Amino acid sequence: MKVCIAGGGKVGMYLAQSLLAHRHKVTIIEPQEMLCRSLADSLDIPVICGDAVSFDTMRTADVASCDAFVAVTGADEDNLVACQIAKREFGVDRTVARASNPKNRELLHTLGVDTVVCGTDNLSHILEREIETDTIRQLLSLGGGTASLNEILLPENFQFAGQAVKDIPMPGDAILVCITRDAEFIIPHGNTTLLPWDRILCLTQDDTLHLLMDAWGLSGK
Repeated sequence: MKVCIAGGGKVGMYLAQSLLAHRHKVTIIEPQEMLCRSLADSLDIPVICGDAVSFDTMRTADVASCDAFVAVTGADEDNLVACQIAKREFGVDRTVARASNPKNRELLHTLGVDTVVCGTDNLSHILEREIETDTIRQLLSLGGGTASLNEILLPENFQFAGQAVKDIPMPGDAILVCITRDAEFIIPHGNTTLLPWDRILCLTQDDTLHLLMDAWGLSGK
């Protein structure tokens, strides 16, 4: 998925690093020019120097093409306004805001922010769990956020269609739990074949999910 992060401080940089490690596309908006240069050099991603509550800055960051917008500046009011602009003016499906003051959590949510987070460690897991794509969505976080149960929809052009599970690459110790095919429920075995439009429940480590997606040719975003 493609994510725009407003705020390039410690929280924004940590989140960007975490998302990049999971093969997501990241753009950062940050007003301080020196910090912008440092982020661009260290992360090798687009960094837009500007104010996240500016329409022009958001347009330059191509926010309209993002799957999610995350505001983690130190000002709760700026995070709120930035999320509102991203959703209402640029059509972003999912907005996430950091609330420095826990008392503002309910207010931000009431005023339209989809997800409000007070802590920082669970930001990346919240994004990966709650933002659904056409191909995959995370249903359950396990092991303190180290693993997850995912639902994968195999596309029409799935490259391993018709092949047995035992012959399909399964990196990262991924485990296929079950397959739903139309109204049929299937417990997969080695000789079970996968077909387009199958819905698969798959258990993976969070830091290796991208390996499975890459191996199956499902990393479209």
